[in-house]
Order: sequence, then structure tokens, then C-alpha cells
Amino acid sequence: MKNRIGLFISALFLVAVLWTRGIPQNKIEIAVVPKSNTAIFWKSVHSGIKLGAVALGGVEVLWRAPSKDDDLALQISIVDQCISDGVSGIALAPLNKDAFAGSIAKAAKKKIPVLIFDSALKGTPGKDFISIVGIDNKKAGKIAGEQLVKLLGGRGKVVMLRVVVGQSNITNREEGFLETIAKYKDMHLIEKNLFVSGTAEETMNECMKIADKLKEADGIFCPYEQSTMGMLFALRNIKLAGKVKFVGFDTPIPAVEALKKGEINALVTQDPARMGFYSVKTIIDYIRGKKVPSKIDIDVRVITPENLNDPDIQRLIALPSMSD
Repeated sequence: MKNRIGLFISALFLVAVLWTRGIPQNKIEIAVVPKSNTAIFWKSVHSGIKLGAVALGGVEVLWRAPSKDDDLALQISIVDQCISDGVSGIALAPLNKDAFAGSIAKAAKKKIPVLIFDSALKGTPGKDFISIVGIDNKKAGKIAGEQLVKLLGGRGKVVMLRVVVGQSNITNREEGFLETIAKYKDMHLIEKNLFVSGTAEETMNECMKIADKLKEADGIFCPYEQSTMGMLFALRNIKLAGKVKFVGFDTPIPAVEALKKGEINALVTQDPARMGFYSVKTIIDYIRGKKVPSKIDIDVRVITPENLNDPDIQRLIALPSMSD
């Protein structure tokens, strides 16, 4: 009898602890819709999201990723399906800043909070959607520009890849880079209108079309992971890897290895795991009635051969779990 009473009291104590922590009896379902599932960047975001879900308790993450990062129609369809399914909340990295007005309105009608991460969406954070989590992309582009200027000693011919119109985060990086290069009269852009998207292999094929300009270039900037990798592959194909100063973005393992070999000179990186963690934490805090900031800024870092072995840098480039 005493054992039964003890078990009963222990059970009541556990319920009380859970109640005071604000953990509901039914799991909260958060649908996370990234731009794709192909880049290591998104794997790292996913790792941070899973960590946040475990830390907060009572949360189920539904990872709903398009297969490619240029399939806007599929991403819209995924978001609309999540709304129809009645999920508790949606964290979205939009492929296009203007394409989700209808979906956001549907979510609001069903009282499903939407958080935006990685890339901006047209609207006002705190009003049209609860918050935005990401880096200052224009600042990141300026940092990349200053890094390339430093590598070239303030003088040289430069190629910059661009992303298809609509992905505001990468477009802002491009604008920051262009503004920086424009300040130096001896820095000359010889290619700034090659728009790429899709996989690294598809980007490589596009880069090969400007092989003559790449042979003329002193420096190159690529503003996101697949463009960095595609350009690296192209430079290897035309025997230019390591012969032209190259600033890339993000830290897939092959790019880090290329940095060690001198084929890439610097990588501007985010903290995708931290971005994922704060995305899920913010939307769960909102659902549980807490006040949340309308914007959460994730810092960027520049990785070079000189700081590659720093502990903080090693944490950023650690390979995430590849399992979903």
C-alpha cells in the first residue's frame, strides 16, 4: 500500500513539474519548410531545429523540404498542405519574398503562426508573421567584398555570380558586395549578370559558359553554397583552381577542404544550427504565450586558412547529422 501511495505522489509531482514548465499534454506540431534538402546548410539548420525541439519538450518537428532550391511551386504547395493539415505553427524559409501572401493569409485565418527564417518575406515582422530569424545579408555581402578587396590588394578584375530573382537574402548579399566593390576605383566587375540556381552541378555548367571571363578574372565571389561549389568545380575543370582569389559562402565539407588546399581563400559563413534552434524556440515560445522579438539576428564569420583551427570556427563547420 505504501509503495502505491509513493508512486501516486511521485506521479503527481511529475505532473506538477511539467505543468509549471508549461509543457502541454499533447505535442505541438511545427512544420519546418526550408528551401531544399540538398545543401549541407539545411542539414545543419535541421540539426539545430531538432535540438531546440528536444530542449523545449512536447514538440514534434515535421521537416517538409522541397527536393531542389528552385521549385517555388512545390514549396508553396507544401506550405498550403501544412495549413490544411492544421499544424500548430510553420517555420518557412521562402524561395521568393513575394509569393506567399495567399498562404500567410490562409494561415492567419486558421490561427496558425508563421515564422520566417533565412530569407526575408514581404511584410512586417510582428504583424504579418511573428518573427524573422537570420543574418544581416547586406552586411554579409559587404564583409565578403572587403575580404576580396584585401586579398587583391585593392586592384583587380572581379566576377560575381547571382541567384535567380526573388531570394531576398542572397540578393541582399549581392547588393552589399557590389556597394563595397564600387568604393574602390581599381576594382572592376567584368561579370555580374550570370544568374544561376539549382544544384552545384547545374551551376558548374553555367559557369563553364563564362570560362573566358574566369580566365581573365583576378577574383571571384559566390554568395551561397551551391554557387560556391559549382564555381569550384568549374575552376577545377579549366585548371584555374588556386590561381584566382575566391571568396565563397557557407561551409560544406568539400569547400572547407578546398580552403585548406588554397583553392578557396575565404568562406563567409552563418551559424545554421543556431538559426534552426532559435527558429523553433521562437515559434514555440509564441505558441506558449511568451512575448518574442520580431527579429533575431545571427552573426556571420569569415573563415580563412589562418583561423580555420580556432575552436569557434571548428564548431561552425562540424558536419551535421545527415539523418532527418
